[in-house]
Amino acid sequence: MTSIFCCGSIAPYRPQYLLHQAKFDTFIAWASYPKASAPKGNNDEKPDMTGDPQLFAIQLVQQVNYGPLESKRYFVPIAHEPNGFVEVTEEDLIHANFKKLNSYKNYKCEVHDKFFELNVYQKDPVNKHHWRANLARPASSIDL
Repeated sequence: MTSIFCCGSIAPYRPQYLLHQAKFDTFIAWASYPKASAPKGNNDEKPDMTGDPQLFAIQLVQQVNYGPLESKRYFVPIAHEPNGFVEVTEEDLIHANFKKLNSYKNYKCEVHDKFFELNVYQKDPVNKHHWRANLARPASSIDL
């Protein structure tokens, strides 16, 4: 398990209120330092991501400010735990047919010179087939 954020000094970078603001706020409140997580490997521990069309995922991209990408992690809410999340893999989102929305928030840690980008993913309401059937998402260049 690794901590989600580097420390408790994470602050919004160029904040603005968005349509999906509640999703970001819920995730940030849950993920506050020193919260740690690891992707669930057992199917019994993973949430069912196939049924609920309102289910969403948060992608957390961490990188050194103006530097290399350090990690991409994915989190989905837990139905039985209010305001709780579980970490899943990129493969889980692909199989559940999730698509990146045009909604993101940026956070910065001045102490560690790190930059965090949060993106929202939701189930693709149009494509009901396996993700490879969608020519806009070829296997060689999928953006997750």
